[in-house]
Amino acid sequence: MASTPRVTVYHADGCHLCERALAQVRALRDELDFELEEVAIDGDAELEARYRELIPVVELDGERLFTYYVHEDAFRRRVAAGRSGKARPSL
Repeated sequence: MASTPRVTVYHADGCHLCERALAQVRALRDELDFELEEVAIDGDAELEARYRELIPVVELDGERLFTYYVHEDAFRRRVAAGRSGKARPSL
């Protein structure tokens, strides 16, 4: 039985790239049926240190897929591969 993929987006207030990435991932969630966690890094020293220079950061089941921009076709392939348990396709 395939598990539901979990996508995490690390973002910050006032980040226009973050707003775009969140809009893309939210729209893709309706199409691809995955769990979405949105994590604001603002005010968290550890998250700020880890992600500030890279945001937005998009992860699939804990693996970093994208920074700065979401490539929708590659995102679709990776979510589909994760759901089916197939070998990971290249981005």
